[in-house]
Amino acid sequence: MNNILDKITGPEDVKKLSSKELSKLATEIRELILDTVSKTGGHLSPNLGVVEITLALNYVFNPPGDKIIWDVGHQCYTHKILTGRKDKFHTLRQFNGLYGFPSREESEYDVYNTGHASTALSAAMGMAVARNKKGKNHEVVAVVGDGSLTGGMAWEALNQIGHHREKLIIVLNYNEMSISPNVGAMSKYLSYLVSGQHYLRIKDHVKSILKYIPAVGKPMIKVARAVEEALKKIFFPGLVFEELGIRYIGPVQGHSLGSLIEVFEDAKSHSGPVLIHCVTKKGMGYQPAQSNPSQFHSASPFDIETGKPKSKDKRPTYSSVFGKTMLDIADKDEKVLTITAAMPEGTGLKPFGDKYPDRFFDVGIAEQHAVDFATGLALEGYKPFVAIYSTFLQRAYDQLYHDVCLMDIPIVFALDRAGIVPDDGPTHQGINDIAYLGHLPNMIVMAPKDENELQNMLHSALSYAHPVAIRFPKGRAYGVAMDESPKEIPLGKSEVIKEGKDLLLAFGSMVYPCLEAASRLEQEGISLSVVNARFAKPLDKELILDIARPGNVIITAEEAVSSGGFGSMVRTLLDKHEMFDIRFKSIGIPVEIYPLGKTEQIKRMYGLDVEGLVNSIKKFYEYSG
Repeated sequence: MNNILDKITGPEDVKKLSSKELSKLATEIRELILDTVSKTGGHLSPNLGVVEITLALNYVFNPPGDKIIWDVGHQCYTHKILTGRKDKFHTLRQFNGLYGFPSREESEYDVYNTGHASTALSAAMGMAVARNKKGKNHEVVAVVGDGSLTGGMAWEALNQIGHHREKLIIVLNYNEMSISPNVGAMSKYLSYLVSGQHYLRIKDHVKSILKYIPAVGKPMIKVARAVEEALKKIFFPGLVFEELGIRYIGPVQGHSLGSLIEVFEDAKSHSGPVLIHCVTKKGMGYQPAQSNPSQFHSASPFDIETGKPKSKDKRPTYSSVFGKTMLDIADKDEKVLTITAAMPEGTGLKPFGDKYPDRFFDVGIAEQHAVDFATGLALEGYKPFVAIYSTFLQRAYDQLYHDVCLMDIPIVFALDRAGIVPDDGPTHQGINDIAYLGHLPNMIVMAPKDENELQNMLHSALSYAHPVAIRFPKGRAYGVAMDESPKEIPLGKSEVIKEGKDLLLAFGSMVYPCLEAASRLEQEGISLSVVNARFAKPLDKELILDIARPGNVIITAEEAVSSGGFGSMVRTLLDKHEMFDIRFKSIGIPVEIYPLGKTEQIKRMYGLDVEGLVNSIKKFYEYSG
């Protein structure tokens, strides 16, 4: 039998299909996604869950004229396959390949770049207002997961959408999960929703009849309204959206193409905002993903038959070391609490939550709330550790400055996925945290050279009595021996690993590459002391200023943006002490849009691998005298 997918070059081809052909196409798309992601890695569970929704959207609407915005965007694989990128789909998340998120630079069908949650509704509202001001009549559709509704920004947008009542369609994809099972009152409310359509139709029908009853019709309508206010709270589950001014339709079976097409067509007829509540299942069509959607949310390459990862690397991940260390710390101190923003598995805190459920808090996709929630706990004598990915913590910048640092509240922030992050592209790179944290008053910024130093930093952070940020990379650690008893790291003190004439200050993940590069440079007559800086703030002033003699060389290396980063802080220290005769070089990442690729590929591109460090330092010595 011929594959229907082979004939699909764009959304116009989807519109020609019968219902039977659409169902077969859904199966073929799932097979393609499963086959590709098993080789490249990627977001499997969410994409298997939205195949029918995506097909129905392309069947009913007319992109790119009609604007379809995907919140977060990690569920856009079917969208990419249907919009002319099927033949390149095998390059998903590969260097110079297709992004795993919408990309305006990649296709005209991707109308908004997403990667962080809860942004689509605000953008859609802006596009709807702009459409009306231009006198256009195209549709604007935002596809939002129930997990994204745990983010406050989504509710700010809903508030304005309901107030202005612009024509706008919201597809709420309810699968009870973002990455991990959703938490909070909104998630419970969506679980409660059963059906609203019949209520709306009956209400409108009865109201139209009463209007035509002489004398008593209008008074009866007033009485009916009072009764309605009492009864609809019981019988109409979509009340919260209706009260906001948004027409509610649903719940709709999100894997029924016929139902989806019908309600999408119906939504187009409304003149104001409409929310369509679709119920789907993450991992639909692949049993391992259905049984364990969190594991397959963002999967590494795996064997399709067993669902098991292909990697045999037994080294621990930094995330798992963090999670284990937090259990050790909590065992000794009952005041220790942990907080994450919808990432218990990703941050390694699930075992902590299992053992200490009353001391673990998943606040949903609400980084701002997570930070200020921690401030309240700390001010009352508790010791919160807040685990949020580097790229997501930047969403809470104001809270970090205004509510943590100005009051000098002792909270420990664990910044997972700091530095270059593979496969997910520019929205997920954790390369700005040193710059956005380093200039905040009272904030301490640390980075370990390996997993053993990570555990020591976590233990030490409690003794500093200031806000502390500890950044560490995604992926496997080095597999070094772990101290049985944690060692205290003195505040602001670095570690000399190799003696030499000049100074190579390496921060965090750059320590071991710099050590190898220095060994190679030694053979070419360049003598460098390699120092594990440990702290970007406060700096080890004594060590740095001791070597800061006229004509000496100081080089810094960081896996982060160098502008405003670790190197900038060292340069500022030298300038403050009028050390202008130092030959100084900062090695880091330039300020630009970062490419898609593996960590090793991106490091090589920016000269952060051993070969790049050797070449860069040799050139510096040649040109600086």
